Amino acid sequence: MKKKRPEYRDLFPGALELMILKSLSWRPMHGYALAQRLTDISEDYLQIEEGSLYPALQRMLKAGWLETEMGLSARNRPVRIFKVTEAGRKHLEQELASVEKMFAGVTRVLALAGQ
Repeated sequence: MKKKRPEYRDLFPGALELMILKSLSWRPMHGYALAQRLTDISEDYLQIEEGSLYPALQRMLKAGWLETEMGLSARNRPVRIFKVTEAGRKHLEQELASVEKMFAGVTRVLALAGQ
């Protein structure tokens, strides 16, 4: 049975990078495995396309938040394994704090806007 594809949702700026950093801080992995993990964790709510994922990974490498090493996929094919750097961990901490404040503000406005 084919899975029903959920309707497309735009992410807020930086959300993809935040999810990538969080996932890779748990375990280094290659791009395809990362895309699958994000889709699985979101229960297919988020569909991470290669056209978004790989440019984000390249930006993050350039920023110094990630580094790569060569590894093997589950099918014994050579792949680039992405790992979070110390700079990436610091950036993740800062961004998580910022997102928490943003969502707290949005939640407050939604709760009080109708009063």
